Amino acid sequence: MFEALVADALDEVPPELMKLMDNVVVLVEDRNAEEPDLLGLYEGYALTERGWEYGGALPDRIMIYREAICDICETAEEIVDEVTITVVHEIAHHFGIEEERLHELGWG
Repeated sequence: MFEALVADALDEVPPELMKLMDNVVVLVEDRNAEEPDLLGLYEGYALTERGWEYGGALPDRIMIYREAICDICETAEEIVDEVTITVVHEIAHHFGIEEERLHELGWG
């Protein structure tokens, strides 16, 4: 069920942007062990940081944390909205958009 929400959120990303995503995988986990309240996490090298030495790297990872998102939501509708916000937020990190700018844009 939750994985389907993440898939639906990915379907909302414009195809032009999805085509630009490179060497990244989106995964769902229950919770981040180090920061249990974290909703999502991008691990890897943003497209803006990749240089000639990047070749052969393992895929970047976007983690979406099911339990943390469910903890802050009261309704199924809120969960759907929060999953979408979190997925877009983490994809933005893949494109090199920093936290501060995401907050300015309303995706924080």
